Amino acid sequence: MLAPVSPLLVRPELPADIAAVRNVNECAFGRPEEASLVDALRRSGAITLSLVAEQDGHVVGHVLFSPVEIDRDGSREIAQGLAPMAVLPAWHRKGIGSVLIREGLERLRGAGHGAVVVLGHPAYYPRFGFEPAARFGLRWEVPGHDEAFMALELRPGCLGTRPGVVRYRPEFGAV
Repeated sequence: MLAPVSPLLVRPELPADIAAVRNVNECAFGRPEEASLVDALRRSGAITLSLVAEQDGHVVGHVLFSPVEIDRDGSREIAQGLAPMAVLPAWHRKGIGSVLIREGLERLRGAGHGAVVVLGHPAYYPRFGFEPAARFGLRWEVPGHDEAFMALELRPGCLGTRPGVVRYRPEFGAV
């Protein structure tokens, strides 16, 4: 007889999770850069929301949101950037990433944040409501990623359509 599997627990990252979060990101991406990015954002105090997915007492997934700046002709707006999102390879295709993203978006919406951007797979993120960022007049500061650069309004109308350039925190370019 198989032992029962406990339900997936999604919760905020705790200090005791730091090593496990690093492991999840390194294993999921097969390299240390994303894990180092998380560490750098944590050191800078630049994390808006960091959630872990825990299964049977083990961290198996992680999602992080940090502030991004939207420059619209000299005026600055703040949105949230979703990156990274990682699940241990043995736990892929079980819906853990989707649960993390949905929970993160709901928590951000509940906290009053207006919008989220992501540079990600254009066939994956639309299921959460993301649309091409160009629809909102937005482009990423690094050219050539238009199809993969997407945005989601957590508050309808908050992004508008005025042209703007989205800039991620400096930690994204430092790792």
